[in-house]
Formats: sequence, structure tokens, C-alpha cells
Amino acid sequence: MNIFWGELIGTMILVLLGNGVVANVLLSKTKGHSSGWIVISAGWGFGLAIAVYMTGWASGGHLNPAVTLAFCMAKKTAWDLVPLYLFGQFIGAFLGAILVWLSYFPHWQKTPDPQMKLMSFSTQPAIRDYKWNFVTEAIGTMVLVLGIFGIFDAHNGISSGMGPYAVGILIFAIGLSLGGPTGYAINPARDLGPRIMYAILPIKGKGSADWKYAWVPVFGPLLGAAIGAVIYLLYVQPLMALMSGAI
Repeated sequence: MNIFWGELIGTMILVLLGNGVVANVLLSKTKGHSSGWIVISAGWGFGLAIAVYMTGWASGGHLNPAVTLAFCMAKKTAWDLVPLYLFGQFIGAFLGAILVWLSYFPHWQKTPDPQMKLMSFSTQPAIRDYKWNFVTEAIGTMVLVLGIFGIFDAHNGISSGMGPYAVGILIFAIGLSLGGPTGYAINPARDLGPRIMYAILPIKGKGSADWKYAWVPVFGPLLGAAIGAVIYLLYVQPLMALMSGAI
């Protein structure tokens, strides 16, 4: 059960700190109101690093169904463990969203725009074009998977101690470079879990949970993760092994 509890607590912390920084920037009358996209990207990066440091030793620190898929495809995680990972990730996402709601409780009522409230839970595209939003999410998650595999590859020698910090930098970089079009969910649990809680929680003045868009940050990351795993297995890993042998 270390996997279940590690993923639950880790994903809860990830959503609490990640969605928390979004709420801090978007909601009215917060100390961080309108502080911008760099703050959001940094918050997600630092939040993930802390979450992985806290619970990665117990579960591997996937905290993301797309990462779990990639690890299974790369034979780094057994397929029969997937239900434990998924249950932990989604329950953790639910709890993290509830904690964000409680942390910013007075600010929901002070924020007139329902879109700002929704985006404090789940992602929304800057320009709504489902196919290109899907492509953006797939590319971002592909980079995430390739980055994680590279960071924790034994040839790099940086995974011990520095690994979670490096993954946090990776998330920060993806946000700065690729996050603008969609808000970079790159994680089905991070988006769908809080979106469900947004629909359930009694938030005054909220609008629709935008279920028409909800499939994009779920299936885009899953496809991107699969592509990233294939690229790593077929090209990157053999190349690194070849270079290591040559050296």
C-alpha cells in the first residue's frame, strides 16, 4: 500500500501547491493577484519537486497517470500496479482541490469572473481549438516523459538526491516554454480530479466545468506520454548506451 498512499499524498500536495499558486494569481484580493505566468510556472515546478521529495521514496513519485503509463511501457513499473497508482493519484487530486478551495475560501465570493474560478481548478486554453490544444498537451507531456527518463537514467548520475529538484526545473521549463496555449495540464489527474471537485463544491458564482474541453487534458497527455516512452526506448536509450560504450 506504499504505492497507494505515496501517490495519494504526493498528488494531494502537488495539486494543493500547484492549483494554489494559480488561485493566488487569478483570484481577487489575494497577495499574489495578477503576479503573472512566471509565478504560476514556478509554483508548479517547486510544488512538484516538494511532492516528489515527500513521497517519491514510497511510490516512485509518478503523481500523474501519463507518467505511470510511460513507466509501464518502459517496463519500469508493472502493469498490475496501475490501479493502485490511479486510485492514489485521483483521490489525492480530489483532496488537493478541496484544500485549495478551503485555503482561498473568502476569495471565491470576491472574484466575479467564473472563468478565474474554474482555472484555479483546471486548465482552459488561451485559444480554443481542440485539435491544436490536444497537440500542445501531447507535446508538453512527451517532453515531460523524455525529461524524466533522462534525469533518472544511470548515465547522468544525478538522480540520487537531485532528481526531484531536476524534475521541478523540467516542469518550470515546460510551463515557461509550452504552457501558454493550454495552461499545460500534462497530467490527467491534475486536471480531471480538480475539475470534478469544481463541479461538486459549493462555490458561489461558479460557471460550467467545461466538460466539452475536459477530454483534451486527459487524452493529450496520455498520447504524449506513450510517444515519449517509444522515442526513449527505440532511440534515446540505445543511443545513450552506445555513447557510453564508446566512451
